[in-house]
Amino acid sequence: MIAFPLLGAFILLVFNRFTNRWGHLLGVAMSLASFVVAVLAFFELIGLGEAERRRAVHLYEFIPNMKIDMGLLIDPLSISFALLITGVGSLIHIYSIGYMSHDEHRRRFFAYLNLFVAAMLLLVLADNYVGLFIGWEGVGLASYLLIGFWQFKPSAAVAAKKAFVVNRVGDFGLLVGMFVIWTSFGSLAFKDLDPITASGENGTTLAIGLLLLLGACGKSAQLPLQSWLLDAMEGPTPVSALIHAATMVTAGVYLVVRSGAFFFPEGSGAALAVAIVGAATLLAGAIIGCAKDDIKKGLAGSTMSQIGYMMLGAGLGPAGYAFAIGHLITHGFFKADLFLGAGSVMHGMNDEVDMRKYGGLRKFMPLTFVTFFIGYLAIIGFPLLSGYFTKDGIIETAVHHQPVLGWLAVLGAGITGFYMSRMVFMTFFGQKRWADNAHPHESPLVMTVPLMILSVGAIFLGGYLVLGGTLYRFLRPAVGGEVEAPTFVFTSTPGLATLALVAVGAAFAWMKYGRAEVPAVQPRGSFVTTFARRDLYGDALNESLFMRPGQWLTRIAVFFDNRGVDGLVNGLAAGIGGSSGRLRRIQTGFARTYALSILIGAALLTGALLLVGTI
Repeated sequence: MIAFPLLGAFILLVFNRFTNRWGHLLGVAMSLASFVVAVLAFFELIGLGEAERRRAVHLYEFIPNMKIDMGLLIDPLSISFALLITGVGSLIHIYSIGYMSHDEHRRRFFAYLNLFVAAMLLLVLADNYVGLFIGWEGVGLASYLLIGFWQFKPSAAVAAKKAFVVNRVGDFGLLVGMFVIWTSFGSLAFKDLDPITASGENGTTLAIGLLLLLGACGKSAQLPLQSWLLDAMEGPTPVSALIHAATMVTAGVYLVVRSGAFFFPEGSGAALAVAIVGAATLLAGAIIGCAKDDIKKGLAGSTMSQIGYMMLGAGLGPAGYAFAIGHLITHGFFKADLFLGAGSVMHGMNDEVDMRKYGGLRKFMPLTFVTFFIGYLAIIGFPLLSGYFTKDGIIETAVHHQPVLGWLAVLGAGITGFYMSRMVFMTFFGQKRWADNAHPHESPLVMTVPLMILSVGAIFLGGYLVLGGTLYRFLRPAVGGEVEAPTFVFTSTPGLATLALVAVGAAFAWMKYGRAEVPAVQPRGSFVTTFARRDLYGDALNESLFMRPGQWLTRIAVFFDNRGVDGLVNGLAAGIGGSSGRLRRIQTGFARTYALSILIGAALLTGALLLVGTI
């Protein structure tokens, strides 16, 4: 699985322009080959008994003096991610053939896509934290390359650097957490930690859990490390689909669930922290999504919110794992559908991203509209579509285990109904508002066929995974927990309240953006709207709390270095230089002067000796 996309990246980067004609086809073939291997591994795994669905593959001894081996782990959790990464990733590769057809650097783009897939596969297939961390950093590198792919745009270069720097903060937490795991337990292999940490939470495991949570917040754009995600929209749209649907932002959820039995046991302080971060982020992302006119940034706010739901589910212990991973898988389908649908709209609108310059596009892009609308219904939790089963499952479980957080999630679902309906109405309904030189048209089949496949998953996948506890029973050998299989209740109070709020949000969006005329120029709005447009002042907060103090600390350090350290050294050197310069003047070169000096010196010495002798 890992070797195919890694080989593709190697060939495309090393042989450079010689692969320009067919490089995109090689990139697609390598991703598809990886998907085939994942499918074969999946069917082999389900053919085994539940207790045997954990296969370790030893590769080599990595750090001998620390007894750290490099190996892979095939179990229900890792294979679920592998299928999502390679399956949805391959569809994004195929879509990119059409989307990037006129880009002169298309071959390099596919090399980076392959590198991204290989790094993400290593992350989820590694059998220890060291291998996971190598994949983790590989994903960070590939995201930097892809977000800044159009490096001739200053905004893209800045966004890539911002994503890289913010993720380093989270990576620092993960790395320190690994150090503490090693010093406390003597191993970084998952199989060794299970029996060691089974006694429950203590101060050490709580600290490790919080450090790992910091790493997860960086990769999954959760509060307080969410500021990079919206700027990452500067990359090509397939990058947004790959990062925000199937790969990078799900890495944090994987880390929490994989470490759940060790450092996030049900009812622990670390698990509660995960749930609180998820609930806070799902609301923050939804609020941000309400005020964005850029279609991709609106979807990026949605990604923050939906990953928040997954983190909330992951913080509920084994009862929430199935719904969290289920929502992660279904989200990979309907969010990739939405992002690629947005790319299809941009493709037909001269790369315009402002939804105020759309309107009425359903008549000109029928396939894009239908597939986008299916993704929209899935994400708002329309009954019997994928999001209805997975997201509402998280809400119901949260209301049962953490009522306050659960009802906040209900509120977030209502806001989701509003901002996603707003997006659909502004883009596909109403009167046309586009420029005279725009000629909207449907995208080619190489772009619309992946949309159709993804929309099928957005319709049926959630019910298949959730009903009957299918996914829970499959994941149980990997995530542990002896709780009763969670069931989906169609008429639960939280579920009915969620549907009611979603309907209210959609109706309000229709009144403001569907029935009423949409202003071509963004109105000023209230202070709440300004708050949301500026991403809840996340950048300003980071600047005030970290960047400005860091600048002052740097200036103080430079002043101390210049005036203190360098001043002392330079002052000593100047003093010696000045003294030697003055002493040098007595070196006249005349013998009479030296004889007089000797005479005076001898007289002074004789006088001193006489004085001492007298005393």
